[in-house]
Amino acid sequence: MSENESIEKCLIIGSGPAGYTAAVYAARANLKPLLYTGHEPGGQLMITTDVENYPGYPDGIMGPQMMEDFRKQAERFGTRIVSEMITKVDFSGPVHKAWTEGGTEIEAHTIVIATGASAKWLGIPSEQTFMNKGVSACAVCDGFFFKGLDVSLVGAGDTAAEEALYLAKLCPKVHMFVRRDEMRASKIMQDRVKSTENIQIHWNTEVKEIQGEEEVDSVLVVNNKTQEETTIPVKACFMAIGHKPNTDIFMDYLDRNDAGYLITEPGSTKTKAKGVFASGDAQDFTYRQAVTAAGTGCMAALDAERYLTEHGII
Repeated sequence: MSENESIEKCLIIGSGPAGYTAAVYAARANLKPLLYTGHEPGGQLMITTDVENYPGYPDGIMGPQMMEDFRKQAERFGTRIVSEMITKVDFSGPVHKAWTEGGTEIEAHTIVIATGASAKWLGIPSEQTFMNKGVSACAVCDGFFFKGLDVSLVGAGDTAAEEALYLAKLCPKVHMFVRRDEMRASKIMQDRVKSTENIQIHWNTEVKEIQGEEEVDSVLVVNNKTQEETTIPVKACFMAIGHKPNTDIFMDYLDRNDAGYLITEPGSTKTKAKGVFASGDAQDFTYRQAVTAAGTGCMAALDAERYLTEHGII
């Protein structure tokens, strides 16, 4: 194999809807993509039970099964998939470099970043106990399953306000737990929440425990000023305390916003490093849905193919 042939045309870092979709498009364009899954193949959908809002699955589908379908489709067209983590990159030269946790060095003409984001959690044991049994970090994804039931939500920013308003359209009562005596959300979002009758804001309140047998039945909260504890009957507890994009390894080479999301050129997936394209939740802090992640994965693969063509590599 010549030195030039040893350079990958397209390296994809990440394996959620964005990464696998990029792989499908790149493979069909004969780019022979190499995809590294990371430690959580399939991303956040691996901890999602029923997915009912992705087109093409009229009866819904389990998140892990959906990601297995994505993987098989990518492999069908020749994507090489490696179950390992990329831990270091170097975008300083014309050919990009990446290293795995095992020390393997990969050179690539183009790189598609699809490392996603991880939801922030409270860190209490019962979160894991009731994961997908009433505990969720995405009200838009899972709120429908609790239509007609009382629910709770933790958070105080714009995302928390948006999700509380979304839940209020489905549920008779939404208990919103805010750690301080004020919200971080913009004034217009605060006003909307406060004027929605079936949203009850609990100020200075923290969740101490999520309770239930097989699924969530109530939450035990504590007022951090008075230390008074209260048990509130709810069937779900949604976490809206933010997401952390998995972008730290790129910080020396790519621009990020204050929250750590990669910045791309408007209308494209191009980053400031030529030949490096960002997709999915690593750069999308607005929508954060499987279908939008897949869309940007498609865009990234097309952008990579155009880059390779323009530079005479293919």
